[in-house]
Amino acid sequence: MSARFVAAVVFSLALIAPASAAKCGGQFENFISEFRREAAAKGVPARVLSEAFDDIEYDPKVMAFDRRQRNTFKRSWEDYARTRVTPARVKRAKNLLKRHQKLFDRVEARFGVPRELVMAIWTMETDNGGDTGKLPVVKTLATLAHDCRRTDLFQGELLAALQIIARGDLSKRDLLGAYAGEIGQTQFLPSSYIKYGVDFDGDGHVNLRRSVPDVLASTANLLAVNGWQKGQPFGEGTQNFMVLREWNRSEVYRKTLHYFAEQLRGRED
Repeated sequence: MSARFVAAVVFSLALIAPASAAKCGGQFENFISEFRREAAAKGVPARVLSEAFDDIEYDPKVMAFDRRQRNTFKRSWEDYARTRVTPARVKRAKNLLKRHQKLFDRVEARFGVPRELVMAIWTMETDNGGDTGKLPVVKTLATLAHDCRRTDLFQGELLAALQIIARGDLSKRDLLGAYAGEIGQTQFLPSSYIKYGVDFDGDGHVNLRRSVPDVLASTANLLAVNGWQKGQPFGEGTQNFMVLREWNRSEVYRKTLHYFAEQLRGRED
């Protein structure tokens, strides 16, 4: 079945950027009550609000992790790449390229993003789905949204997570991720899940946790939508290298993705 972009069927994508926000800080229960009222006013179905919030609790571990975050990329590119582009990872990635050759043919033809780069992202983000995170996304985002430092950002992401539930892509139980609410095998924030997610297996839903076709197509789609130039290089100094900022702003990370992709091509230019 041909790929199609999945439209939001319950409420508008515009709700991801709320015009007003619940008041951050204070009692967590009060914040959630206010957020629920505003989400309901924006059209979030009552069943989704009940599923998401009836038993929700603040997660101090999420905030502890968030507050101790430091710049991951203080190391040199050489040091970072050495720990990320390992022989075992390259071998597994090459085997997966062979196993999913027909799927990568379709993804590359549709979106114009090289299969080696998509594979590098898939591998570096979660070891090809081996480590996608086990934290409840709604609980994580509600905790982060309650904090006043970036409440607008995370309230928007929380609304997007509710949209994922509402359109039936994932249930709250299946909506698991990492410490900032990233979801799936290439770690999409909920707003990116909604904006760039592609139903590439044709089952009517975008499942970035379990559907490899959806994962690979959505990853390529994010880059394509943001201006990827098909057939052009993507090393440092190129336009496509700048497009990769939409994936990760770290120059070290982007250089490592390029290096990984070149290993999969069997060269190091």
